[in-house]
Amino acid sequence: MAPAWARPLARYCDYPVYPPISWSDGQQVRGLAPTLVRQVLEGLGYEVQIVVLGNWKRCLLDAAAGRVDVVLAYSTGQRQQDLLFSRVPVLREEVALFVNRRRPPHFLQLQDLTAYRGGLLFGESYGQDFDREVVQHGNIEWVSSSQQNFGKLIRQRIDFIPHERRTGQLFIERLPGAQDIVALPQAVSVDYLRLALSRQSPLAPRMAEIDARLQQLNDSGAIQRWLEQSQADYRAMLKAQAAAAP
Repeated sequence: MAPAWARPLARYCDYPVYPPISWSDGQQVRGLAPTLVRQVLEGLGYEVQIVVLGNWKRCLLDAAAGRVDVVLAYSTGQRQQDLLFSRVPVLREEVALFVNRRRPPHFLQLQDLTAYRGGLLFGESYGQDFDREVVQHGNIEWVSSSQQNFGKLIRQRIDFIPHERRTGQLFIERLPGAQDIVALPQAVSVDYLRLALSRQSPLAPRMAEIDARLQQLNDSGAIQRWLEQSQADYRAMLKAQAAAAP
């Protein structure tokens, strides 16, 4: 393999607030996503640079404009205009509704949520049905961080947060005041996280090679191992932080 200085650069954009997919320990971005991107793109001969922006929407905008090459995201019709999505998914994810059990909303179908206030991070989308039935009714409050979003739910300033079940459960485990936050058992949707390339990126013609590598990593169990390791590392970080707190 060529030395790092001799390899072409691939810019990967992340907003690391989704443990165990991606998160920050204060020094670097960690988790399944950056591990996977490095493994795939370095195998194609690229040096990977991680770009962290102020919110997820900025990552998507920079990818659409070709300022970054790679993101991990759900595929939507709108995003497909600017991004080329891997055929092989990285991870199956179930979207759950997180609520405050002191005042849970009545939820049997998406249309029920139009009577309540929800919270999302800038740039998030949970599918065309959710966007049409919930977001377009104007009852969503947009914020930049999960800490802010769940804080509003704890204080009952909003009624629900749609969030990946695995990530949301991990996030609230040690969140102060989150003892009343629960995930409803029924899923809002099931979707697949995919590696996405900017259609303007020099990497775009190599998507078939990327799909082949993703299939190998899925079949070998590597992605599941990285996911489990990230969960363990994130919990260990939180435990260490709690022990160090005055």
